[in-house]
Amino acid sequence: MITDLTVGHPKHTLWRFLLPMFISVMFQQLYNIADSSIAGRFAGEDALAAVGASYPITVIFMAFAVGSNLGASVVVSRLFGARDIGKMKSAVYTAFIACGLMSLILTVLGYVYCGSMMRLIHTPSNIFGDGELYLKIYVFGLTFLFLYNVCTGIFTALGDSKTPLYFLIGSSIGNILLDYWFVAKFHWGVAGVAWATFIAQGISAGLALVTLSLRLKGIKTSRRVVLFDLLLLSQIAAIAVPSIMQQSVLSVGNMFVQEIVNRYGSAVIAGYSGAIKLNTFAINAFMSLGGCLSSYTAQNLGAGKKERLPLGFKTGVRLSILAAIPFFVLYFGFSRQMMGLFLGNGSGEAIQSGVDFLRIVSPMYFMISIKLMTDGIIRGSGAMAYFVLATVPDLILRSFVANILTGRFGSMGIWMAWPFGWIAATVLTVIFYRRIVTGKYCIRL
Repeated sequence: MITDLTVGHPKHTLWRFLLPMFISVMFQQLYNIADSSIAGRFAGEDALAAVGASYPITVIFMAFAVGSNLGASVVVSRLFGARDIGKMKSAVYTAFIACGLMSLILTVLGYVYCGSMMRLIHTPSNIFGDGELYLKIYVFGLTFLFLYNVCTGIFTALGDSKTPLYFLIGSSIGNILLDYWFVAKFHWGVAGVAWATFIAQGISAGLALVTLSLRLKGIKTSRRVVLFDLLLLSQIAAIAVPSIMQQSVLSVGNMFVQEIVNRYGSAVIAGYSGAIKLNTFAINAFMSLGGCLSSYTAQNLGAGKKERLPLGFKTGVRLSILAAIPFFVLYFGFSRQMMGLFLGNGSGEAIQSGVDFLRIVSPMYFMISIKLMTDGIIRGSGAMAYFVLATVPDLILRSFVANILTGRFGSMGIWMAWPFGWIAATVLTVIFYRRIVTGKYCIRL
C-alpha cells in the first residue's frame, strides 16, 4: 500500500507508517541474534567468538547496502512527493543497476581480502579459521543483501512499510530454522550460520524484487522511463555516498574497538559478540524510526511543505523515547538473562563481559535515540555533510578513550568509552538539525 506522507497530522501518519517498519527491524535483528545464539549454544564459546570477530567486517559491507537503501529512498521519496512518476521509475531502475554492479565488485574484493582484514584486527588464532570461513560464505550473499535493501528503501519511499514486514517475518523464521538445522542437527558450526543467512537473504531478495516490479507496473505514467539515468545516479550518490562514508566510519571505529577487544582473548570476545548483537538490535530499532523520518522529510520537501518538519521531528522523538524504555529495562535490569541467550553457565567470564557492556550503554539509549531521529531529518533534507560530520567524533572518541581507559580498567574500559562518542555525536546532530529548520542551511531539491 502506497502512503502519502505529505497530508494529515504527522502523529497519525508517522505512527501508521513506522509501526510495520519498526516490527520489520525487530524481526531482522531477531535472526541476527539467533545466528549468534545458536552458534554459542550449539557450537560453543569459540564459535560465538568467531562470528563476533567477523562482525565488524560484515558491517562494512552492510554500510554499502544501507547507504544504497537511503540514497534510493530519499530520491524516490522526493520524486513521488513531486508526483514525477516517470522520473521516479527511472530512479528505481538506475539504483538497481548501480547497486548490482557495486555488490559484484565487493563480493570479489571481500572474498580475496577477508583473511587480511581478520589479521588486521588481530583475530586470535583459535578462532581465525572459523571467522574467515564465515566471511567467505557471507560475501557471496552480498548481491542478495543489496537487492533486498534497495527494495525496502523504495517500498519505504512510497509510504509502504507493511510489505517489507511480511518479507522479514518469513525470512527471519526461515533463517532461524535453517540455523538450528545446519548447526544443531548437521553440526556445520559457523559455516551453518553463514549458509542459513545466505539462503534466507536470497529468498527474501527474490520475493521483494518480484513484488516491487509488480507494484511499479501498477503505477502508470505517460512519460518515457529511462532504465539508467546518470543525473539521477548522481542524485542518488549524493545521498548514498555520504551515508556509506558515515556507516563506514562507524564500521572502521568498530574494527578499532574489536582489535582492542581481541587483546583480551576469546572469552571477552564471545561476551562482546553477544552483547553487541543485543545493542545493535536496539540501535537498528531506533534507526528504523529515523528512516521513517527521512521518507517523511523527503516527501514533504518534494511537495514544498517544509513547515511540517518540526512537528514530524517532535513526533519521532516521542516515539523513539517510548521505544528506548523496554530496551533499557531488559538490558540493564536483566542483562545476565539476556546474555544467557548466547552462553551457558560454564562461560562465566564471557557472560560478565557482556553484562558489563549492556549496563554501561543501555542508559544512553534515551539520548542516542534522539540523535538518530535528527539523523533522519538531516538525511531526508539532503544535508549529508552534516550527517557525516556528526559521525567523526564518535569514531575518534570511542577508540581514543577505549585505549586510555583499558590501561586502568582492563576490558571494562572498552565499554566505558561508548558514551563519550555518543554524547558528542548527539550534540552535533541537534545543532545541525536546528540550522536546517531555521533556514541557515540551504536545502537543494
